[in-house]
Amino acid sequence: MFLSSLPFVMIAQEADRAAARPLFQLYLLTVAAAYFVWQWRGGGQTLAMKTWRLRLVTRENAPLPLRHAAIRFVLAVPGALLLGGGFLWALVDREGLFLHDRLAGTKIVRSEE
Repeated sequence: MFLSSLPFVMIAQEADRAAARPLFQLYLLTVAAAYFVWQWRGGGQTLAMKTWRLRLVTRENAPLPLRHAAIRFVLAVPGALLLGGGFLWALVDREGLFLHDRLAGTKIVRSEE
């Protein structure tokens, strides 16, 4: 995120800070979305998920299509912003799924690698 901030900061350094701040936040959210969706699509794992030997798949245990990965990211953001409510959902879910996984048709499984 730090390195991806550099181009925006260099371009917007003369811009009005009140206008640049929300654009910068949207830019960073877009960078995060690109990273997560790309990693989930390219093997079902982010770097942290590789460390913990976890993989993201559809509920049918298939690799994630672009649609599922994008929907999962879009739904995870409000769940994280609402004091982690989307993650806390797993405590009451009958299958232990996060709310965004339940709604996006995805699940996290142990990786065999």
